[in-house]
Amino acid sequence: MNATTSPLRMVLILLYTLAVPMGLAAQDANKTRHHHYKLIDTGTLGGPTSSLGFEGERDLNNQGTLVSLADTALPDPSCGPSFCFLDGYLAHTVEWRNGVLVDLGALSDVINNSGPIWISDSGLIAGLSFSGLTDPLTGTPEFRAVLFKEGTVTDLGTLGGNESGASGVNDRGQVAGCAATAVPDPYGFCFGTPQQSRAFLWQDGVMRDLGTLGGPDAVAGPVNERGQVAGWSLTSSTPNPVTGIPAQHPFLWENGKMRDLGTIGGTLAQLVNGLNNRGQVVGGMNVAGDQSFHPFLWDGVALRDLGTFGGDFGSANWINEAGEVVGWALTAGNQIAHAFLWQQGVLTDLGTVDGDPSSIAFVVNSKGQVVGASLDNNFADVHAFLWERGSIADLNTLTPADPGVQLTVAVGLNDRGEIAAQGVLANGNLHAFLLIPCDQNHGGMEGCDYSFVDAAPAVQRPAEAGQSHPVSQALLQKLGTHRFSMRRP
Repeated sequence: MNATTSPLRMVLILLYTLAVPMGLAAQDANKTRHHHYKLIDTGTLGGPTSSLGFEGERDLNNQGTLVSLADTALPDPSCGPSFCFLDGYLAHTVEWRNGVLVDLGALSDVINNSGPIWISDSGLIAGLSFSGLTDPLTGTPEFRAVLFKEGTVTDLGTLGGNESGASGVNDRGQVAGCAATAVPDPYGFCFGTPQQSRAFLWQDGVMRDLGTLGGPDAVAGPVNERGQVAGWSLTSSTPNPVTGIPAQHPFLWENGKMRDLGTIGGTLAQLVNGLNNRGQVVGGMNVAGDQSFHPFLWDGVALRDLGTFGGDFGSANWINEAGEVVGWALTAGNQIAHAFLWQQGVLTDLGTVDGDPSSIAFVVNSKGQVVGASLDNNFADVHAFLWERGSIADLNTLTPADPGVQLTVAVGLNDRGEIAAQGVLANGNLHAFLLIPCDQNHGGMEGCDYSFVDAAPAVQRPAEAGQSHPVSQALLQKLGTHRFSMRRP
């Protein structure tokens, strides 16, 4: 990525800076009123860090229960130069509910790391945990898909291989994810173990192999309340000369059948992040030539390319029940990413906050509220944002003044308007936070400011002009892989 700023871009930035005061003055009469929020640090288990999931994960349900990965005070004996689960401390899945943080534990009593991926509205939590064994094929701890339910941790097993991981659970206790078979495989799609990966649906103690679209491997993402499962599968065993792996298509599985959702021109489904109860699927997929990828939507009838803001890359992170989609897309020049909201065929730029050049959206709820992160020039998360009714606001301006924390990214949002966000404390430690709106649905809360904050409509920053530049892999990894750190060889 070109680290220098072109003269043309400097001119555009200068013009934008001069134009903003005039634009804001004209918009004063149309300001959106945002609620204040009560800020709650959900804490840790004695260690420095608690961490949330990102795209394709659900940390906050509609009952206001938040799940996170929290450090204990114990060092992680498995952490080394080639592998570390998080940050050198043993970490557990925890649940924050009604002011109480509960340690949900792990499968192993010794190297007992675990992490949440999804919480259902009924309070079931799917994720992963160390099994206590070492994968002989990788030399690192084995991961197992687990279900946390009523104080117990259930190992969901594998399909004959060494590792598995859960990616979603519905209110009925159906769990989806990936599991390794005993068949050798060069790709290592399920946690890096060199065995075939299969999408699974687990229920009542039985793990079902969902099959593939013709190739050896498949991985499941979310499962909805109808028992439909979205994910991706290889369609053959023949590697593509451009991508280095066989064609990889998104699928929707239902009633024993895996449906190939097709392509938007390319051969690789990069991510399958979202699935609603209407069977609509979103993610990111290569376009023709396999040199770039765009956000996609399976609307139940056809696959749609949702487009970008002039750049070559983008991905969709969430879809609500109304079919509204959020994610990110690069602008012309491939150096700036903007959060988007897609509604009824229209891709809306959600803007940024505090002069930041880039942004990314993670969740949209049933009210059309959107949360995400505003990013600096190095694509680091610096300001958590809320977008509603055409206005974007820095969540740090909607919480109590000088709380000793900088909210950097909002990754969870429920239909009550409650938000899950990550923040950096004054000492540099990262914590998970719950933000509760001071509104009519949360009346009488101690410490709540029930006045309003005025904010101007979102201003879409100008896209970078000129010829397209190569986009760095570091940028794409940052925008498309926010999950908690897990290093492997």
